[in-house]
Amino acid sequence: MTSPAKFRKDKEIIAEYETQVKEIRTQLGEQLRCLDQQSELRVQLLQDLQDFFRKKGEIEMDYSRNLEKLAERFLAKTRSAKDHLFKKEQAILSPLNCWNLLLSQVKGESRDHATLSDLYLNNIIPRFAQVSEDSGRLFKKSKEVGLQLQEDMLKVLNELHAVMKTYHIYNTDSVNAESKLKDAEKQEEKQMGRSARPEDRQAPRSPDSLTSVKTEEKHVRRSSVKKIEKMKEKRQAKYTENKLKAVKARNEYLLALEATNCCVFKYYIHDLSDLIDCCDLGYHASLNRALRTYLSAEFSVETSRHRGLEAIESAAENLEANRDKQRLMEAYNSVFCPPARFDFQSHMGDTWGHVCAQPPLQGELLQRCQQLQSRLSTLTIENEEVKKTMEATLQTIQDMVTVEDFDVSDCFHHSNSMESVRSSMSESFMNKPSLAKRRANQQETEQFYFTKLKEFLEGRTLITKLEAKHDLIQKSLGESQKTDYCLASGRRSSTLRKQDSSQVIPLMVESSIRFISRHGLQHEGIFRVSGSQVEVNDIKNSFERGEDPLAGDQNDHDMDSIASVLKLYFRGLENALFPKEVFHDLISCVLMENLPERAVHIHKVLKSLPSNTLVIMRYLFAFLNHLSQYSEENMMDPYNLAICFGPTLMSVPEGHDQVSCQAHVNELIKTIIIHHDAIFPAPPQLEGPVYEHCRATEEFCDSPHGEPPLVDEPVPDAISELQNSDDESEPLQAVARFDYSGRTSRELSFHKGASLLLFHRASEDWWEGRHNGVDGLVPHQYIVVQDT
Repeated sequence: MTSPAKFRKDKEIIAEYETQVKEIRTQLGEQLRCLDQQSELRVQLLQDLQDFFRKKGEIEMDYSRNLEKLAERFLAKTRSAKDHLFKKEQAILSPLNCWNLLLSQVKGESRDHATLSDLYLNNIIPRFAQVSEDSGRLFKKSKEVGLQLQEDMLKVLNELHAVMKTYHIYNTDSVNAESKLKDAEKQEEKQMGRSARPEDRQAPRSPDSLTSVKTEEKHVRRSSVKKIEKMKEKRQAKYTENKLKAVKARNEYLLALEATNCCVFKYYIHDLSDLIDCCDLGYHASLNRALRTYLSAEFSVETSRHRGLEAIESAAENLEANRDKQRLMEAYNSVFCPPARFDFQSHMGDTWGHVCAQPPLQGELLQRCQQLQSRLSTLTIENEEVKKTMEATLQTIQDMVTVEDFDVSDCFHHSNSMESVRSSMSESFMNKPSLAKRRANQQETEQFYFTKLKEFLEGRTLITKLEAKHDLIQKSLGESQKTDYCLASGRRSSTLRKQDSSQVIPLMVESSIRFISRHGLQHEGIFRVSGSQVEVNDIKNSFERGEDPLAGDQNDHDMDSIASVLKLYFRGLENALFPKEVFHDLISCVLMENLPERAVHIHKVLKSLPSNTLVIMRYLFAFLNHLSQYSEENMMDPYNLAICFGPTLMSVPEGHDQVSCQAHVNELIKTIIIHHDAIFPAPPQLEGPVYEHCRATEEFCDSPHGEPPLVDEPVPDAISELQNSDDESEPLQAVARFDYSGRTSRELSFHKGASLLLFHRASEDWWEGRHNGVDGLVPHQYIVVQDT
């Protein structure tokens, strides 16, 4: 039985946990109160700004005296004791800094204009009202998201509490069963001792009665021993069962503990930051617009106030949500700081503080690890898609609230008559019929953004939770490397390859083009979509060390990142690929409408360049021409490629109109892509490497007009494998990563997530498989082969 001391210890552990959770609950409440306070201060600030400009418009004709009273009124309000918190944050948040500078500038005003009165009443005040409305609406939505996040975290804490209690119960049962087993063993030893007592201790009896007694005692002892043995076996089985349950419960507790700590850390480090961003969404930019409207009017009225207005302009430029967020979190560090990690609380002397991965649990944990990895792969891809959509929507909202419509200088070009001073800018901004439509579009976009934000945060929470469990299980199983959760099978090790100093085509250019030609001709948006900056830097650093990270036949790199590396190389050249000395000659060629004649003149201009430069140009533009042949799949025709590569390959000299010249540069690059074979000399006239569409000994060339190799004629490397495995190997299961439409009758069509059967490899790029009862070819890049 459980001792009173151990029982009290158990209660102390539970009480300690509940105390820690209670502290977190209190902290969560303080966070919401803090954000509420920020919202109230923001509303108060915006209301003060509206009152300020309304009053300023009314007393505009009274000049300096009334303006001085106005400034003193609001300065006194900020100095009042009841607004202590408001005053405290004046040195923290950039909008309040703007407010202080604004009041200081007003104190020096002595005269103004009738146009200013109209601008204050009909332009600036409605802007602040709009900002106040937007801020209140966004804060309400952000608070709803915050409440949901806190509720989800509390659910995680409750789950941990339930798992911990289950662990304690099972461990108690295990200890009790062990105690009963020991009691049975003692009884068995005691019974065996009785059966071994000497017979000479018996009292003298007659021979007949002595024989009868011995037989009866022997029978009784035998029956008692059997009962004790039976009871011992039963308690042994019960102890084994309870011990296994206790170990499993402890494993679940440790997994839940790790997941809870990761979720709590994620909430305090990432979610709170994102939540504050949502509260500030558009606020600083909108306030910037309103203040710039005021600045434009003031600069047009009086140049003598230039110095004071410059200070306000500087403050408006420094309106930055991220900086204010950092200051706010630093000011309330105790509120936003993550709590201490939950430690494993051992129970009843159990000192095994990690997941048990020994048999018979090893197989179960291994299977669970694989399931978690598969689930994480899917969730990561889905959450990345949601993140991209969310970021694109956020950029749309930012574009809506950063429209540069604050310039009102044109208002002062009209008559200064006191009878007709209505501002045309006020009419253009506030009275357009499209204003309601724009507002509706903005609110609809905001609603979609918050939907995606909530979906992304929930997905990230689930990924964090599953990652924590997966990593802990994987660590317990003794694996040395953390599995990559992307759909690719993992980054292969780079092959060291020192570049020969005499190599004409730089290794970075040659390897990147070879990789894209082999795997990315049909990649949609190639060179238009930016890749992962982390992977771009990783690949670039490998090339700079003399390695070739793209060597081999594996395709486990992000295609957009490879494309970004290639563009980055040409962008980083000290001198652009097309020298500035031939800029004017080349641009003059673009003015020729006859394309063949234009290509001839471009050839004559480029002929004067060094041979090494021409070799690189020929290699690059032959590749771009080949890539443009797949424009139906990759959406990159010669014009789109020219837009991507024009600014990179040929910079516009200083002193030229960048916009018009860039259009000519793009047209030039487009012409060279289309007519590259006529512009650059062939190998007899220009010695050096030539770009080849495919290499029969190394890769399968997927021509846009051809068909993939037939299954009965596989590549040489796969012949022996097919001969030995056609009848012996079991079909493999695969899942589609993307939608694919077969271009010939031999290729299968399928949708993302579809299940396919794979019989064998037809080449390094194709499988022979089946989908929906139809046999055909399956592209390797579009599927993920399931582990068997």
